[in-house]
Amino acid sequence: MNGVTPTLRALHHGENHLTRRLTAVAERHHAEHEVHHVALDLAGWSRTHVQRLTDTAGHYGLDLSDCAHRHLPHPLSTLTEKATEAVPHRPEPGMLLLDDLCELHLLAAENSLHWEMLAQAAQAIKDDGLLDLTSACHPETLRQMRWTNTMIKNLSPQILSSRPTDLM
Repeated sequence: MNGVTPTLRALHHGENHLTRRLTAVAERHHAEHEVHHVALDLAGWSRTHVQRLTDTAGHYGLDLSDCAHRHLPHPLSTLTEKATEAVPHRPEPGMLLLDDLCELHLLAAENSLHWEMLAQAAQAIKDDGLLDLTSACHPETLRQMRWTNTMIKNLSPQILSSRPTDLM
């Protein structure tokens, strides 16, 4: 077995997790219309990636069709939940949004690394189908990262420099 199948599995898991987090962030910040609508659109991209990965995995003898239903906690989300429990009060809405955007950025970055590794493997083994998959999906993942990065750049100056009472 080469490294393609574990990378496909990791990407499938990562795209599923990103889909769930984007959807949760969209719902949590529904009053922020740009965040709400763009996050839902980006979740749709990740859902498409999951389906394409599931279809491609079959060519490698890997069945990912039931993996979407397994909701294994991601280490980052577990840490976030524990940190939230440890804090006696809820963070300000702006800080919560920044935290969510940072988490989304890191999840997309992890997926991007896996897409890049898969693309390199596809070139090495001369697998045109796998190369087509990475060529279609990886640019969207990079756009997900650019959106989170832009949002963080635009929102952090005001949120981080405001006093808590200024944000209410």
